[in-house]
Amino acid sequence: MAQQAYVTETDDGGSGPERRVTRFRRLVSRGVSGWRGDPRIWRRGLVLAAIAVVLALVMVLHAQIPNRIGNLGSLTETFLPWIGVLVVLLLLLALVRRSATALIAVVLPGAVWLNLFGGLLFDKAEGAGTSGDLTVATHNVNADNADPSGTARDVAASGADVVALEELSTSAAPVYVKALASTYRYHSVQGTVGLWSKYPMAGVKSVDIKLGWTRAMRAAVDTPEGAVAVYVAHLPSVRVKLEAGFTARQRDTSADALGEAIADEPLSRKILLGDLNGTMNDRSLNGVTSQLRSTQGAAGNGFGFSWPAAFPMARIDQIMVKDVEPITSWTLPRTGSDHLPVAARVKLDTGS
Repeated sequence: MAQQAYVTETDDGGSGPERRVTRFRRLVSRGVSGWRGDPRIWRRGLVLAAIAVVLALVMVLHAQIPNRIGNLGSLTETFLPWIGVLVVLLLLLALVRRSATALIAVVLPGAVWLNLFGGLLFDKAEGAGTSGDLTVATHNVNADNADPSGTARDVAASGADVVALEELSTSAAPVYVKALASTYRYHSVQGTVGLWSKYPMAGVKSVDIKLGWTRAMRAAVDTPEGAVAVYVAHLPSVRVKLEAGFTARQRDTSADALGEAIADEPLSRKILLGDLNGTMNDRSLNGVTSQLRSTQGAAGNGFGFSWPAAFPMARIDQIMVKDVEPITSWTLPRTGSDHLPVAARVKLDTGS
């Protein structure tokens, strides 16, 4: 009897890892027993299961969602990665509801999301910092930026050989020119966009993207590895309005015009830098995205969201290339703009 009392007292009043493990096992055992003994686990959560199936269909068939009504397809594709948050929420709700049906259904959108975006969760950089011939950066500096000089210094501190700036106001453009002069010997400002380079530039010209004013340009940058065509573009903004949906007609027209200009480019190596006001998933940018590779998608770490800077939700600032090998791609620290700068290191000599 004494021995039995001792054992009982130790189990109830003792402390340490053994007791914590025992409590955990009891909780798990009670949870499993509760689920096994609950006859309603298959009948509960049918609404959650239906929502899970709908989310999976939206991701699988997003290209089939029509743009005729408020550009709903483009709007969905812009924020498509965020469906992953809804999938996690559904999983938690299924657990709270103790619904086996909902839990099984959530596996479907989870698998689809991982298939679409799982690769972006890992760093795809190839020898970052040690290889590559050219570092480029692009930044929508915001026309209302209160500190253009500081923004210029921050972007130059990235070590980029070539820098593109968008949304240059008439008053701020000279400030950027002055602030970047010591780092970049060559530059050109065309309308509201500009290009700064440590290497000589030739064939500088504006690019007509059907706006009536200049928001795109082209230059051939003479790097040590040879000439590369660099395009800078700031496509028109889009708006989400209750009465009109996702208004993007002017942006779509400009994207098509930009795509035609890039297709007609005589140089084989091309780099596009700029604010496209759209993501790589947005079908309305196919005129551009079908020709070029995203450095973030090919060699970036994570999603690389760039806007809005306070809480980035989408990557609308893009670095895209053709006949150039992306090595690494990343976002830069926040400046005085409402966008984050983005940068990439690429390899121009792809023969080896």
